Amino acid sequence: MSRPQCPRCQRPLSHCLCSLIPCLDSHTHVLILQHPDESSHALNTARLAALGLRNCELRVGEVFDDLPLDDVPSYLLFPGDDAVPVANLAGHGAALRLIVPDGTWRKARKLLYLNPRLAALPRVALPPGLESRYRLRKAPASGALSTVEAITVALNILEGAGRFDALLRPFEALIEGQIKAMGEGVYQRNHGVSA
Repeated sequence: MSRPQCPRCQRPLSHCLCSLIPCLDSHTHVLILQHPDESSHALNTARLAALGLRNCELRVGEVFDDLPLDDVPSYLLFPGDDAVPVANLAGHGAALRLIVPDGTWRKARKLLYLNPRLAALPRVALPPGLESRYRLRKAPASGALSTVEAITVALNILEGAGRFDALLRPFEALIEGQIKAMGEGVYQRNHGVSA
């Protein structure tokens, strides 16, 4: 029998994060494209970002034929040889859309492969050397952040340092709750560090 879930954050009611989720305005429209395998994941950080930002949309799927790409300048937040620093977009004043693929790196690349219009967008990247706070997943490479972390960093660069840090409050609580649930010993064995 499944535990009762919060209909909003989709966490068990006993671990509801809604009281920590902010309601933030941004000039930048954030469009998260989530691979279906991520939507029911217990550590779904894309949902936390979508709930915490008013100007954010979360779509789940693999093929997105109806993406709104022509109304405002749209940029793909994803590394690549031709990616420019996201800071290059700061201070332009005009509305823009940041499109963020959500999934494992492999699944995010698959989303780009299945959506040529998406893959053809100009890419922006976060500054190098960032460290994730996501202590429950091994980052595949330096600078690999969870979706909510990447969005927070990008918006802070685009719209003002620290303005979007509140997005990380429910994320931190989610991580702490998972570590507490697994116990310190299991956490140390699996992740090699103390909480």
